Amino acid sequence: MLIAQVTDIHLGFDPDNPAEFNRKRLDQVLRALNDGPNRPDLLLATGDLTDRGDADSYRRLANAFSQCDFPVWPCMGNHDDRAQFAQYFPHIPQEDSFVQYVIPLEDRRIIMLDTLEPDRHGGAFCERRAAWLSARLDEDSTTPTLIVMHHPPVEVGIDWMNTHPEEAWVQRFTAAIAGRPNIQAILCGHIHRAITAPWQGTTIAICSSTAPQLALDMRPMDPEAPDNRPMIVADPPAYALHRWTDHGLITHFATADDHVMLAKFDAGMQPLVRMLIDERPVSE
Repeated sequence: MLIAQVTDIHLGFDPDNPAEFNRKRLDQVLRALNDGPNRPDLLLATGDLTDRGDADSYRRLANAFSQCDFPVWPCMGNHDDRAQFAQYFPHIPQEDSFVQYVIPLEDRRIIMLDTLEPDRHGGAFCERRAAWLSARLDEDSTTPTLIVMHHPPVEVGIDWMNTHPEEAWVQRFTAAIAGRPNIQAILCGHIHRAITAPWQGTTIAICSSTAPQLALDMRPMDPEAPDNRPMIVADPPAYALHRWTDHGLITHFATADDHVMLAKFDAGMQPLVRMLIDERPVSE
């Protein structure tokens, strides 16, 4: 199974502009997924779908996703609004007023979580959401499972976007997934950078954004002393591809810009390809 991920779309950052920069970047990624060699079985859109949580941005987002030849499954980020989202994505389940639901797959499942707290930039995971997650995990302790959420529960080293490991929501989430060896990975967004980290016996994979990215600067930041460091950079729009097999999850991070081809599979490269494939053991 091949799962694509986009995140931090921030549609509507430039409102009322049909040629919005962030929409162009999203369309560029969706074209790469639709028309490229790695068409996914489904697409996860992991929060900050819009920039202001307004209805018109969700309308335009639904229009953008309508070009996809595969199912699209979104979750909430801190820039989103559940009520406005529901107007244009009524088919996405909500549980106890939160956008939390299970995507059942053949011999696998994906659990989508809601870490939105209105008027808070960082993550949230209250007792009700934690109880719902614990119940879903109790229902099935063996099926390979992915957890998908906007906010990563791990400190990534970029000072102004860090999650502190002692935050209450992190402690609740940690307790809910403790002792669940069938959780194969946790997929997140929010940081606008591609990051992987081991965490609590599993792996966190953070996808970079279709919108502009965060600059990579891990120096401490003093909020009282602006130092003119770069914070946002316009690197190419990004996405992730997660190849989920019986052996686990393999994540590739990619960008949707044009790539200069330096070699192709032609007669000249055929001997190398044949040699490399012939080196592999033959399955009986």
